[in-house]
Amino acid sequence: MRISQRLRLALTAGVVAVVSILAGSPAYAAVGSAARDDLPAFNGSVYAMAFRGGTVYVGGNFTAVTTHGRRVDRSRLAAFDARTGRLLDWAPAADRTVRALAATDDSVYAAGDFGTIAGRERDAVARLDARSGAVGDFAHEVDGHPRALAVAHGRLYLGGDFTAVDGVARTRLAAFRLGDGELDEDWAPTADATVFALATAGSRVYLAGSFHRTNDVSSTRRLTAVDAVSGALDRAFRPQPTAVVYAVAADADGVYAGLGGLGGRAQAWTSTGRPRWSRTFDGDVQAVGVLNGTAYVGGHFDRACTSADVDKFGDCTEDSRSRVKLAAIDADGDLTGWAPQANGIQGVRAITVNRALGAIAVGGDFTTIGGDSHHRIAAFD
Repeated sequence: MRISQRLRLALTAGVVAVVSILAGSPAYAAVGSAARDDLPAFNGSVYAMAFRGGTVYVGGNFTAVTTHGRRVDRSRLAAFDARTGRLLDWAPAADRTVRALAATDDSVYAAGDFGTIAGRERDAVARLDARSGAVGDFAHEVDGHPRALAVAHGRLYLGGDFTAVDGVARTRLAAFRLGDGELDEDWAPTADATVFALATAGSRVYLAGSFHRTNDVSSTRRLTAVDAVSGALDRAFRPQPTAVVYAVAADADGVYAGLGGLGGRAQAWTSTGRPRWSRTFDGDVQAVGVLNGTAYVGGHFDRACTSADVDKFGDCTEDSRSRVKLAAIDADGDLTGWAPQANGIQGVRAITVNRALGAIAVGGDFTTIGGDSHHRIAAFD
């Protein structure tokens, strides 16, 4: 589908693959399928995006950005003005991939594979000044690989595949106090395999990944909830998804997830874990964001199946609809007409939303949307 119009974008604070939506938000029109055409172009994968006021922060494995025909060095971290698309001077270079970002009023937190940022040693997690990009005093040793961040309840939550923080046992989950930056001694839930994504809503932190046990409790697999303060398992939420969960989001109506497995699925549950709807695709769903009751999903799928059946290759066995790397599902579980049609193999890795302005942004490995050039980031409203 060709792009037919330019879009405006103004985004506020948020976290890629981590979405917290409050009840009572005003109604908005549906997000359009066209992407604005004045954003910077990135020369490598985008894994994370976070919004703070009128600034969009981007993390990934890129080394340069092209804006208005000019190539500018940006090593795995960058920022641009959400209203004008202008690339900003914020450029705290990381030496390896940035996989997660989270923004607060004055800081941007980054997590990933890096060992240094802006020439200062930071082991896989760092705090950056949101305006200048200066590296903060926040410094910890992580024994393993972080994959996800979320901010709520005065804490920075960290998920991934690690076993210790600062020499203290932390099994794939940890939290830090925002006030002093120290490891939270009380929040120490555990998972027996990788945590790929986190989301917060109310008093819960939702955990998504490939694990089968949370807090060493059996049959608490792939998608669970723990208390945001104590880390205790919330046994009232036990949806039991059938395949690895790569992405999770939450709003007042429940929880939404992107699954892998044979083919791929987007699924939604109530806050008590009761199934609401499920949609099947011909490839993994690895990003999800929810805006005004509609779930926007991304991944490396090309088709949305009209039934749950797929063959041994993960292809739809019955009728299907073209939804290349991006799709949307309404509150009733029906596929909407939203079909921007991205390209690439890996496609979309991250989706985040701006609830206040009814906009979403996506990042990944695509280079076109609707046949027009959009290198690894795009925005819709």
